[in-house]
Amino acid sequence: MHRRALLAVPPALAAASVVGFPGSARAQTASGGSPIPQARPGDVGLNAGRLSRIKEAFEAEIAESRLPGAVVMIARRGRLAFAETMGFRDRQANAAMTPDAVFRIYSMTKPLVSVAAMILVEEGRIGLADPVGRFLPGFERLQVSAPRGATSDAGYDTIPTQRPMLVYDLLRHTSGLAYGELTANAPVRDAYTRAGLYLPNQRDYDSRGLSPEEFVRALAGAPLARQPGTTWEYSLSSDALGRVVEAASGQRLEVFMEERLFRPLRMNDTGFVLRDSGASRLAMHSGVDPAANNARVEMIDVSRPPGNASGGAGGVSTAADYLRFAQMLANGGELDGVRILSPATVRLMTSDHVAGLQQPLPPGMLLLGSPGFGFGLGFATRLADGGALVPGFQGQFMWAGYGGTYFWVDPRAELVTVSMTAAPSVARAGYRRLLMQLTYGALDA
Repeated sequence: MHRRALLAVPPALAAASVVGFPGSARAQTASGGSPIPQARPGDVGLNAGRLSRIKEAFEAEIAESRLPGAVVMIARRGRLAFAETMGFRDRQANAAMTPDAVFRIYSMTKPLVSVAAMILVEEGRIGLADPVGRFLPGFERLQVSAPRGATSDAGYDTIPTQRPMLVYDLLRHTSGLAYGELTANAPVRDAYTRAGLYLPNQRDYDSRGLSPEEFVRALAGAPLARQPGTTWEYSLSSDALGRVVEAASGQRLEVFMEERLFRPLRMNDTGFVLRDSGASRLAMHSGVDPAANNARVEMIDVSRPPGNASGGAGGVSTAADYLRFAQMLANGGELDGVRILSPATVRLMTSDHVAGLQQPLPPGMLLLGSPGFGFGLGFATRLADGGALVPGFQGQFMWAGYGGTYFWVDPRAELVTVSMTAAPSVARAGYRRLLMQLTYGALDA
């Protein structure tokens, strides 16, 4: 996968249509109940006719086989006002999309793991200023692969780090770590390939074959692509953060997150492997990317427990589960009387932490092909009402996944949106922008 793929714009997308109101089967979870209280769109300042454009736009893409199917849920003022299933859960089997379909969420695992880490920060078991080497062996003696000149043509030298990598760096992607799929630093990419952290020509973003201990040794043995704290660069930081959570909690990441996040929030279908009936509900992708000349794509196998719970790309979830997580954040860390984080912690996480740093591919460009975004502790965050190619207000925060999933929270608009598809396509940034345009276009008040 190349950087240009992340910025690609999809084919022209249609718009106009009909809405699915809560109370229908579309709005139900696997257990038969709504993930959060329901409301008719007009009761929460949304225009039902304008919301209906979302369904028609997505169904137009499904009809052209550019998307297999989708589940979209929109909440305003804490109530679910739009819930639609569209297209196919498994087109090959002619199985219609269902509200309880399970999706590979890839990088939407990152916000979940960031919240897990901040639970431990609130308990004093992790400090943002703690060196990562306090928790992970080998991280106290990292080296940096530095280009000899202004470009990489002159080769690279290996030099010492100027300061330790901090937990803070893992949360905001300023650790100096990289992704083999994205980095232009050849020694880093080669080291990741040798260690099994990057699987070229196999699967993108899949280092789950390693045990947690093997993962830590592999990452510690590879050079960094940047000096810690100097550059925002999307990376394996969240995977390393998951290993820090394990070291600080004394539990496997999947166990800690089940006990402290998924179970309290009743996220019954979220984890790192399919549960119970999950196999029969897994949303299937087509195996090709229609927006890239039908190039072959592979997605991770979530039918068996992984060697390590990948905090950066290994999660599975449903639209309803993730809506509960996002609504918890919108509420300042609490949902249904269960407090996960304090409001101050949520505010810290959703504020910009990368102003003034180098950003070769800024967060908003990576996510939406748009300027105007910084990055907090696990989320992209909007810097101002203006200056972006999508609607929204300052403080809006969000993230997305390689497999075609996306969510955002806009505290000022009192808006939470979750979109789930199984479509690892270069077109995904355009679908994200389209959904935002249509959603904000439906605001009446």
